[in-house]
Amino acid sequence: MLLRTIAPLTLALVALAPPGFAQSSAPATRVGSGDGRALLTRIHQAASRRNYQGTFVVTGGGSVASARIAHFSDGGAQFERIESLDGRQRKVFRRNDTVHTIWPASHVAMVEQRGLLSSFPALLQGAGESIGEWYDVRIEGAERIAGREAEVLSVEPRDRWRHGYRLWADRDTFLLLRSDTLGRHGEVLETSAFSDVAIGVRPQPETVVQPMKHLDGYRIVRPVLAPARLEDEGWSLRAPVPGFRLVDCVSRRMDAPGEAPAEPAGAPVLQAIYADGLTYVSVFIEPYRAERHGQPLLATLGATLTLTQRLGDSWITVVGDVPIATLKHFAGALERHKP
Repeated sequence: MLLRTIAPLTLALVALAPPGFAQSSAPATRVGSGDGRALLTRIHQAASRRNYQGTFVVTGGGSVASARIAHFSDGGAQFERIESLDGRQRKVFRRNDTVHTIWPASHVAMVEQRGLLSSFPALLQGAGESIGEWYDVRIEGAERIAGREAEVLSVEPRDRWRHGYRLWADRDTFLLLRSDTLGRHGEVLETSAFSDVAIGVRPQPETVVQPMKHLDGYRIVRPVLAPARLEDEGWSLRAPVPGFRLVDCVSRRMDAPGEAPAEPAGAPVLQAIYADGLTYVSVFIEPYRAERHGQPLLATLGATLTLTQRLGDSWITVVGDVPIATLKHFAGALERHKP
């Protein structure tokens, strides 16, 4: 999920680690919940404060997707450029919360405002302050990733509602170099990693800003996202999954997956986003339309599951990098109230 959608720690890490920490053969060492969150916080901060560029590859479920990523932090502002290298060409340019997604072949550009929920990597956003209740963090040692020395962290779930993770963070900057999402038995469901990366590159914000300014000849689509409340829309979640908190709820338009967006049409879709600090679950609610919606579906792509089903006059879609039981719990806990 890191691709879709799409800080210094050396001294602190050494202070927490036992002698011989840099050796990959060193035994895994559990850290306290506060220290574990501090480690993950620094990984998250490195992605926003460092200047880097490289090739990022996501593999899982027999699928491979890659992109060129460049990120610059300049004068307090953040700039990001992502270009897909597989399938239909797509380019994403971000300046702070303003995001332009461009499909050159169809000459369509989508301009929207996004919060930090879509930033890389998706760590410690939303309910991150309580991560110690739901995950154990262990220091496993060191390995070499993309030509750089990396510290390895194991993040193990304490219950059945979430996946585990193994993280490789650059030893010098703590930029996240690789992330494995792990199943119940430790199997790798999805791997997201840099195949090559340069850290500390010269900021080049103009390579992001200029393409955002020159959209002549493109059909520009501006999706409208309005703040919303489940209760005000006649919905409630009677029993949330432990650890997941509602972090955002908006009314938006739903575009066909994998396609350039069309002009907004039809009824808006309600989207509620729940987070436990490391991962998200999105619940989409829209009016049921027989010509658009088929049979209930459970689809898997790497670590990402999608569950769809009809509920009265509504069509429910639940998406997340979580176990099947978690998606089913969210879908089953939704209740419709009379207007």
